[in-house]
Amino acid sequence: MIQQASLLFILLSSLIFPASAAENSAITWREWSPQVFSDAKASGKHIILNVEAVWCHWCHVMDQKTYSDPQVGAAVDKDFIAIKVDHDAHPEIAARYRAWGWPATIFYNSDGVEIVKRAGYIPPESMTALLNAIVRDPSPENTGSLIAVTTQRSALIPADKANLIAMHKRSYDAEYGSLAIAMKFIDPDSVEYALLEGMNGDESELARANKTLTAALKLEDPEWSGFYQYSTHGDWDHPHFEKIMRSQTRSIRLYAQAYAATKNPEYKGAAERTVAYLNRFLKAPDGGFYTSQDADLIQGQKSAKYFALKDQQRIALGIPRVDTHRYTKENATLISALARLYSATGDTEIKAQAISIGEWLLANRQRSAGGFNHGSSDSNNRDDAKLFLADNISALAAFIDLYEISADRQWLQYAKASGDVIREKIASPDVVGLPAASIGAQDPLAPYVDLEENIQATRAINTLFHYSGREIDKVLAEKSMAYISSSEVIASRFTEAGILLADAELNRDPLHLVVVGSKSDVKAQKLFSAALATSYQSYRRIEWWDRSEGELINHDVEYPTLDKAAAFVCNDKRCSTPIYKANEIQEVIALIEGT
Repeated sequence: MIQQASLLFILLSSLIFPASAAENSAITWREWSPQVFSDAKASGKHIILNVEAVWCHWCHVMDQKTYSDPQVGAAVDKDFIAIKVDHDAHPEIAARYRAWGWPATIFYNSDGVEIVKRAGYIPPESMTALLNAIVRDPSPENTGSLIAVTTQRSALIPADKANLIAMHKRSYDAEYGSLAIAMKFIDPDSVEYALLEGMNGDESELARANKTLTAALKLEDPEWSGFYQYSTHGDWDHPHFEKIMRSQTRSIRLYAQAYAATKNPEYKGAAERTVAYLNRFLKAPDGGFYTSQDADLIQGQKSAKYFALKDQQRIALGIPRVDTHRYTKENATLISALARLYSATGDTEIKAQAISIGEWLLANRQRSAGGFNHGSSDSNNRDDAKLFLADNISALAAFIDLYEISADRQWLQYAKASGDVIREKIASPDVVGLPAASIGAQDPLAPYVDLEENIQATRAINTLFHYSGREIDKVLAEKSMAYISSSEVIASRFTEAGILLADAELNRDPLHLVVVGSKSDVKAQKLFSAALATSYQSYRRIEWWDRSEGELINHDVEYPTLDKAAAFVCNDKRCSTPIYKANEIQEVIALIEGT
């Protein structure tokens, strides 16, 4: 008990409020808003945007060295208006500039036109020279422009599909696993695609998935668990030590899915240990989860020696600071990850935790006018100025997953409501795909469409269509697919297996498992648990029809009246005969799917 109380005290003392991160800056920072751009236009000043991450080592260094430098401060004050954005706090800005990494430095002219972009740390003398150069000649560099989609489709054309498959194969690092790039991390879509192809008989793809997942275990903190974000130098031995929720949820979900497919106990252990890390360090005492834990114990000082220590040695020195914001996206993606882990393991504590986070989101992030606030405030009495696609599509996916693991129809209703909000308040007839945020008349920049978010939207909303039976959901999924399936978008990528996954799902029915029987029937309960556990597929529809609750929301198959509980497996071609034994479900799935 004393040890737990001590840890709680240290955690509380490590909490970070990112808005004050630049308190020693020589620059007066402003928040992102249309007013800043109006002021720039009125004054003729340029704009400098610093996009940071509160957990990022080089962001700390840039604050301490560059933005605290008097010469830099004077140059900015004379000719620029300065904006600082925490990328976790603003998903649209994060999506727009993610390719530039953190810190990202973006310059606009007084008309709000991008003129220069820079990635990573910029020393003071280089920053001063850059600021002066922009004042002398503010002509825009070739910083890239928004992709113009010329032809809208709801499916990949054969040439693009073949190109994506070839890109996937070329992108693999056969020596180290993962992608053949300098940064090593788990790319979720390429691993998921390889796993599914492998389980369908492609041994080389299964080997790719297993090699990547096994190698990536080197990113797991050996003392506290949880996954570091990535490693540099083209191998897995040079980690950057920040632990962000994005990395944790991806790891839980992928290792749980891989365990369901391969029964490799190492994968199950990795997922479970990551949950334990989150519960120890990032779980808020009054509900929901925090966003990240810093890479540095002392901000701006590298911490490799610290992370080489044992648990109690670390505790004695302190704990890297925690960003205590509880954002919708991060909590919703954790729900989905926990749901997948519960499906694979049957651990009822995991299920209860997923449901608890869902209830917390509804109580603390749901807007009065529908949809979900991002989480800059814990007050549900106000609506944020912007609805972000990342928050609302993650909430939609989470509610589908909660319906899947609980068979509680309220969660499917919440998913439908989330789909309605995205269609009515975020989607625009003037934009191909779904924009990263709701569009306002005063927005200083043109709407931005993010590929990753639209892949997620296509897959989640299409799954919602099969659960809801609503044609409007199918149309919305096709809208996001129109962007991700465009030849122009595909040509801009190094690899993007998520487009292949979305295309395959949008153009066929999911594997459909239904248990028919009373929810109080022990045999029906065992069948439902087996349906969840034996189906490793990403694209699935699992339901429990208790006749006392009335027909399923999308009651598209008629099931016979039987004298005992039974399961049925269907795909877009056929349905099975009744299955009465839980241990027979996997065999029937293989017969139905032809694997």
